[in-house]
Amino acid sequence: MGGLSSALGSIWAWISYTFDPFCGPVGVFRLLAADTLVACGDTGWGDDIAFGVKVTISLALLTLPLGLTLGFVIALAMQSQEKSLRIAAGIYTTIFRGLPELLTLFIVYYGFQIALQSLLTWLGSEQRIEINAFVAGMLALSVVFSSYASEVLLSAFRAIPKGQYEAGSAVGLSKSKTMSLVIVPQLIRIALPGLSNLWLVLLKDTALVSVIGLTDILRQTGVAARVTKEAFLFYGLACLIYLVLASISSVGLNAISRWANRSEAGR
Repeated sequence: MGGLSSALGSIWAWISYTFDPFCGPVGVFRLLAADTLVACGDTGWGDDIAFGVKVTISLALLTLPLGLTLGFVIALAMQSQEKSLRIAAGIYTTIFRGLPELLTLFIVYYGFQIALQSLLTWLGSEQRIEINAFVAGMLALSVVFSSYASEVLLSAFRAIPKGQYEAGSAVGLSKSKTMSLVIVPQLIRIALPGLSNLWLVLLKDTALVSVIGLTDILRQTGVAARVTKEAFLFYGLACLIYLVLASISSVGLNAISRWANRSEAGR
């Protein structure tokens, strides 16, 4: 079993290196920045910055489904017939849309840590608790993303005629089937432009996690800038990387939007 794990690890390491767009055999830093401060290997900061890009992309991709799920649940609660659910959802969105994202991050990272530590102390345990920076960043960005996504999804829900719900019931579909087969496909198409903008905002907001020590793009380029005294070079590189990520995202989101419109037109 250990040999299999080692073999799989070696294969994964080879794949990661081969297809690394920065420091792989045909990576940008390796081909265009050799013998410079952003070269790969021990002579430059290329490997560190490449790792920061991977952390940033991983954080954004893991935050997105969690934020969307929370946003969908909050949107359902906001249009629920139960008054208490509507009030709770309204309070949730008001708080996390009103607080600065950085403050929300501090509350999750430091506040939860203090609260858990106080609880353990009250229970008589002396164990030290430390929340992982990546997990804290993911949770903080998820609640912020969900508070905005819920409003986008709520507007999309309201744009769907009530007759769609009645039509699903008329053909014998349960409420859950009506939601998954009739409502959600239309919901995605209507909400997609607003959610696309929120994704781009999320991608930029990942830079906030650098303040709690997570080695993302901004953290790695900031360290390199302080050590080398080449702030313009490394912060300019960080700007370029974020712009490239945003451009790639825009191309992908436009392709999804065209696909959704074609699917709707084909019905």
